[in-house]
Amino acid sequence: MAESADRDANRALRARFDEVYGQYRRLRSGLDELQTRLAELRVTERSDDGQVTAVVGARGELVSIEVSPTVFHDRDARGLSQKITETVLRASAAAVTATRELVSDHLPPGSPSVEFLRTNDLGALLGRADAVLARDE
Repeated sequence: MAESADRDANRALRARFDEVYGQYRRLRSGLDELQTRLAELRVTERSDDGQVTAVVGARGELVSIEVSPTVFHDRDARGLSQKITETVLRASAAAVTATRELVSDHLPPGSPSVEFLRTNDLGALLGRADAVLARDE
């Protein structure tokens, strides 16, 4: 009887391993493409009046900024600074959203990495490890 139970347990473990390994292979096969797409991702935002254009990368880092020559007619440095800042912040927020969408397409639903990108909460990355450690205590 115990031998039959052991075989059943082994079959169940093997089936679970095959399932997890299949998920890993699917995940891994898409990561190279994801890495390339993230490296190439550019988000462009323009100020409401079109005088400032900001381009950022996947992490919201500023890649370039263009200022229309018409901004110099106003001679309003403070206004220009504010316009640049607001445009860059909008571009960065859009880049975060675009990055999260790209990553979500390649990771399982509910993945801690996707949750971290959504919330910036490091606890999301450690949640599973915390749960395992709490079980062991």
